Amino acid sequence: MAMFSCSRTRGALHLCILSDSNFVFSYLAYPFARSEGARKEEKMVVFEVTRKETTPFDGQKPGTSGLRKKVVVFQQPNYLHNFVQSTFDALTSEKVKGATLVVSGDGRYFSKDAIQIIIKMAAANGVRSIWVGLNGLLSTPAVSCVIRERVGADGSKATGAFILTASHNPGGPHEDFGIKYNMENGGPAPEAITDKIYANTKTIKEYLIAENLPDVDISTIGVTKFTGPEGGYDVEVFDSASDYVELMKSIFDFESIQKLLASPNFTFCYDALHGVAGAYAKRIFVEELGAKESSLLNCTPKEDFGGGHPDPNLTYAKELVLRMGLGKSNPQDEPPEFGAAADGDADRNMILGKRFFVTPSDSVAIIAANAVQSIPYFSSGLKGVARSMPTSAALDVVAQNLSLKFFEVPTGWKFFGNLMDAGLCSICGEESFGTGSDHIREKDGIWAVLAWLSILAYKNKDNLNGGKLVTVEDIVHQHWATYGRHFYTRYDYENVDAAGAKELMSYLVNIQSSLQEVNKIIKAIRLDVSDVVDADEFEYKDPVDGSVSKHQGIRFLFADGSRLVFRLSGTGSEGATIRLYIEQYVKDSSKTSRDSQEALAPLVEVALKLSKMKEFTGRSAPTVIT
Repeated sequence: MAMFSCSRTRGALHLCILSDSNFVFSYLAYPFARSEGARKEEKMVVFEVTRKETTPFDGQKPGTSGLRKKVVVFQQPNYLHNFVQSTFDALTSEKVKGATLVVSGDGRYFSKDAIQIIIKMAAANGVRSIWVGLNGLLSTPAVSCVIRERVGADGSKATGAFILTASHNPGGPHEDFGIKYNMENGGPAPEAITDKIYANTKTIKEYLIAENLPDVDISTIGVTKFTGPEGGYDVEVFDSASDYVELMKSIFDFESIQKLLASPNFTFCYDALHGVAGAYAKRIFVEELGAKESSLLNCTPKEDFGGGHPDPNLTYAKELVLRMGLGKSNPQDEPPEFGAAADGDADRNMILGKRFFVTPSDSVAIIAANAVQSIPYFSSGLKGVARSMPTSAALDVVAQNLSLKFFEVPTGWKFFGNLMDAGLCSICGEESFGTGSDHIREKDGIWAVLAWLSILAYKNKDNLNGGKLVTVEDIVHQHWATYGRHFYTRYDYENVDAAGAKELMSYLVNIQSSLQEVNKIIKAIRLDVSDVVDADEFEYKDPVDGSVSKHQGIRFLFADGSRLVFRLSGTGSEGATIRLYIEQYVKDSSKTSRDSQEALAPLVEVALKLSKMKEFTGRSAPTVIT
């Protein structure tokens, strides 16, 4: 039997419940303001905070960027609930009770359902406030920005975020969904937390949820206020772009970029691939910087990314690649001088010049080499630079020449975050189209585009009114002439049988025990390839917290500076993805303009035969070549 008491406070309904199951609950619902002066009809709403029994699901281990599975997996009863509760239980009490959390993502299919579930679970777990981007949209870099920069009306700051994204993976009812947790520094949860989350998922017996809490309208800016057993609970829907735009304006010289974009000699194209970057592109490039709206491609965010694969590379960004003159057929119009693309959650980027592709490894090195002169945020100098282990050593050479601190870390942005929090790193990047700086704790695709536009604006400041433009290709060739060129390619074998992938990696570790045998195998394949002088499985000891990350990729290092790297990726939703990285450094400027495929052909042949790729995977060709 339940007892009720009811009262009205300043137009809101206040209801207290004492039930036989010993749940005491106090609920206060304020009408949601659709617009100033307009309010929803007041309704008596009763909800209970309940403990729901559940059982563990196998395989809820977060990868380098959270948990990613097919939508149908997440739609299983209790699947998402288990992971969210396991995350709450992995956090310290002060990060949950009375805390403010952000819940948003790239808008992919199932995001709106997931947001409502997390809102209900957060209420039951004692969270004080939830911030949601309008329509549930926030890019991953914008989430990091909001955590670090946004201040609530009551002076509150967010202590973390649930980001709903599977990044560059496809979206839709039969495609991928993902969730990850970011900490109060704006960066991904460290391994100590993700390990706890995973451990909790294996033993979870119940989760807390305010099951009958009404869904919150996330399509209108405003605040919905409730009160529960532990006090007030607010859900605020806010403009997705404002905080991020203001941060970008504090970093870059928008006036100089405006002049570049206004030049009749300069043309520009940006492709959001129907990801969340579209929520920022018009605001920044058109409204703030004056670009023509026709320069934006696929900038309407869609749940299924328009049926495409929101991965900014030469394979999937087909429309942009064709427009930039890099397709198999010539474009109808003269290609733009500059083009860029984003992935689903806008943390990755691809940079293109007219008929010219900039590798991500070169991109971060070029940004670092030009940042101090071109970007006001870095005018006082760089603290240091860092790259992920598979990324080419182009950044290493810049760091050596500019006497900068340099770090090589495992794949995963959280490793950069530790360095940034300690004041050791200003600019960082990874070969998988991720570039960023210490303005936030995530990679940032639009930041990278603005960095390149800033470099172009600086290089062209004296010739925007008729002089010959310094192009993207000119900047890259100038860089190679100064620092040398790292020929580089990556082969991705996606959705490979997991057992076969593990056998391949084990085989490579085993043959590393005898470099003499390795070199014998290599010479039987190609005589024109250098000897391997070192081979290992990369291991990283964090200089900030002393944590050790093992099994981060298998490396073969050659006498002439070449490298072969094999790594299992944690970003796929099913099967396994093997990534093969092939790199050769050439200092002689007379040889830096060679065709990349031609320069790397000997090492590619060695890599495929040495690893027995076809035998272990059954694949005669990679899914994607970058």
